[in-house]
Amino acid sequence: MNFTKLEIIIPVFNEGEKVLNLIEKFNQNIKTNFKVLICYDLDTDDIFNYTDEFKKYSFEINLIKNPLRGPLSAIKEGFKKGNSEAVIVYPADDFLNYKLLDKMYEKFIDGSDVVVASRFIKGGSMKNCPLLKSFLVRIASYSLYLFSSIPVRDASNGFRLFSRKLLNTVNIESKVGFAYSLELLVKCERLKYKIDEVPALWEERSEGESRFKILKWLPQYLKWYIYGLQTSWIGKKEL
Repeated sequence: MNFTKLEIIIPVFNEGEKVLNLIEKFNQNIKTNFKVLICYDLDTDDIFNYTDEFKKYSFEINLIKNPLRGPLSAIKEGFKKGNSEAVIVYPADDFLNYKLLDKMYEKFIDGSDVVVASRFIKGGSMKNCPLLKSFLVRIASYSLYLFSSIPVRDASNGFRLFSRKLLNTVNIESKVGFAYSLELLVKCERLKYKIDEVPALWEERSEGESRFKILKWLPQYLKWYIYGLQTSWIGKKEL
C-alpha cells in the first residue's frame, strides 16, 4: 500500500456537484500523492448522489460522518480519521486555489508545520467581501502580524496546511466555526514550530449561504488573538 503524503479535508453541506468538479480539478493538477476526506453532517447530504463518479479516480476518496453538526466538528473528525504526514483543509466552493496545494506541500517538506494560504501578501487578494467581515479580518490579521511574532499576514483564513506532528501535539479547544485554524496557528508559534505562507485568492461566494457567522464566532477568535499576543509579549510558553 502506498503511503499517503497529503490528505485534503473538505467539509460539505449539500455541495455534491461542486465537490465532484473540485475533485476533477485535483485529479488534473495535483502531483503530490494524496487522498480526499469528505466530511458530511447528514446521511441525506447530496454528496451521496455522486459517489459512483468517485470510483473512476485512482486516489482514495473517503466519506466521513460528522458525529455532531457544523464545520468544526466535521474537520476535527477528518483530522482524527486521517493518517497522512500533512493535512490541508480545503473549502468545497474554492475553484481558485487548487493549483496551490503542491506548493503548500513543498513548504511542508521544507519544514513548515503550518502553511497559510494568505490573501494579504503579494499575489493574494480578497474580493467582494462584506464590509464588516472585511474590516474585522483585515484589522485582526494585520495587527497580529504587527504586534506579535507570528510571521504571516493572514491569521484567519481557514484554508491552510497542518503537519500531522502539530495535530498530534495540540489539543483543539475551539468550540465553534473556523476558530480552530487561528488556534492551531498561534499554538504552532508558541511551540516554536515553523510557519510559512503562500499567496491565495478569495472571493465571496456568489450562491448559497455563507457558513461564516461573525458575531457568534468572534469571542473564540478574540480568545486566540489574545493568546497570540501573549506568546510574544508575556513569554508564556506552556500550552
